[in-house]
Amino acid sequence: MLHTAFAPLKLKQKSLLPLVQGGMGVGISAHRLAGTVASLGGLGTISSVDLRRHHPDLMLQTGKSRDKALIDAANLVALDREIRAAKEIAGGRGMIAVNVMRAVADYAAYVQQSCESGADALVVGAGLPLDLPDLTAAYPDVALIPILSDARGIALILKKWMRKNRLPDAIVIENPRYAAGHLGAARPEDVNNPQYAFPLVLEQTFALFEQLGLVREQIPLIVAGGIHSHEQVTQLLGLGAAAVQVGTPFAVTQEGDAHPDFKKVLANATADDIVTFMSCAGLPARAVRTPWLTNYLSKEVKLQGKAKVQPCTVGFDCLQQCGLRDGLAKAGQFCIDTRLAFALEGDVNRGLFFRGSEDLPFGSAIRSVRELADYLLNGAGT
Repeated sequence: MLHTAFAPLKLKQKSLLPLVQGGMGVGISAHRLAGTVASLGGLGTISSVDLRRHHPDLMLQTGKSRDKALIDAANLVALDREIRAAKEIAGGRGMIAVNVMRAVADYAAYVQQSCESGADALVVGAGLPLDLPDLTAAYPDVALIPILSDARGIALILKKWMRKNRLPDAIVIENPRYAAGHLGAARPEDVNNPQYAFPLVLEQTFALFEQLGLVREQIPLIVAGGIHSHEQVTQLLGLGAAAVQVGTPFAVTQEGDAHPDFKKVLANATADDIVTFMSCAGLPARAVRTPWLTNYLSKEVKLQGKAKVQPCTVGFDCLQQCGLRDGLAKAGQFCIDTRLAFALEGDVNRGLFFRGSEDLPFGSAIRSVRELADYLLNGAGT
């Protein structure tokens, strides 16, 4: 366990470190990383997307298959294994969450499997999870945590869920200006909008709570995006946030579930290497400018001009809406699952490496989860 002078994050009668490890797919945050974070008393998060890639026996069955049902079933088996393995590492400490993107085709199945396999919490972004209380009605002990970027989205969720007699157990407020992966803005040019600034969104959300008759402490607010120093953590918790969520710095730790070469790509990237572009999911995304991404962006306009409906290239519909498969000209024209799978393996020439925009706490050094948590929460090891 790790100790800190900061007030704990309270979730479902549990007291946690005010530090949440963000979910990162494909396979970047799996059982090893999530379990280690939880073992220190924090909230560790498994990304639910295409976890079969961590299991050789499942890949042997499905790696060359185009059978959607077979692949979907294998991914549910993998999710079950990962949750159980993470909880074993945690040893009853902290909590294990599963991050499920609302935008994935098997969203409901991932939610159901996460609950059945014993996940302590569900974290849902990439869309408004208006139906999450219904999907989890049989599992009242599972904490429900939507990811949103502004007070307007928070208001929509609260009003909808309150009509179902349910409140979020916490809310992640993610600033698209700094975050990695899919971003909570409509277009790449919108990610720097000041409406997403943490002080403003926190202030507006607390005002919303008051309007709705909610006590501030009822729903902890967790801020996410670009957090990489003890000073930032101190400032944000001082503004009323109950915890911070961190992604990229955890991805490059020794316990991170990706290939060592993946960690090197993220750790050595400079500000000039990081680019925001339109993903095939129809959302802006932020990643490292690798050879593949540089080549893709040079052809993006031409590829979008030729967009047309076509069969899924990997045999299973990982996204409800896919620019490449569905012929959506305004979205990215590539298979995100394929590119993220190459990144998981550390393939810099073919992979898509999601990364936040800010410096890492330890520069290019690969350190342990404990060292990172101790630095962020206690200022140790600087």
